[in-house]
Amino acid sequence: MHRFFLGLSRLMAIIGGFVLTALVAIVVLSILGRELNAILHNDLFQNHAKGFADWALGIQLPGIWGPIKLGPFNGDYELVEAGIAFSIFSFLPLAQITGAHASVDIFTSWLPERADRVLTTVIEIVFAIVLVIIALQLWEGTQDKFNRGQTTFLLQVPIWWGYAASLLGAVMAAVVAIYLALARIAELLLGRRIAPVGEGAEH
Repeated sequence: MHRFFLGLSRLMAIIGGFVLTALVAIVVLSILGRELNAILHNDLFQNHAKGFADWALGIQLPGIWGPIKLGPFNGDYELVEAGIAFSIFSFLPLAQITGAHASVDIFTSWLPERADRVLTTVIEIVFAIVLVIIALQLWEGTQDKFNRGQTTFLLQVPIWWGYAASLLGAVMAAVVAIYLALARIAELLLGRRIAPVGEGAEH
């Protein structure tokens, strides 16, 4: 069971990593395009190399939403906004199942093992409740954006797409959190380890 959820969490993190990499590429290309566009419009190129500047500015590359000209990436902010939200939620399941959340153990390091297990169980239950609430709110938001038919300003992409993508990660995080909470409860009742405890990031 644990191996299944761990594999699923890793898959979500890999997908999120690819999306994040694509977003970084979009931002870099957008900045380069914006700067090159400004340089080719300055007096130096317009007065001494106008033919080259006009040629470079007139190049059009095929794009998903129409031809791409030398300049900022059209709708880069809209893509980054939706993509970053998805990436964050896609990393949550792996962070949850590996215990990679930051932890401050100044006040808990002296607790006996039994008390530490109880505290860990309570924390896992709270995490599960919070993540379920977040997933439910995202579901409500997705339905609302779908029913309203709202689209982004520049790309005219339905806003609910971004909500639905984030909802996928949030649901996966909630499912993993519920599994861990149930595993920790079972560990308390049975007195044996069921799911490994991640080392996390200690501060």
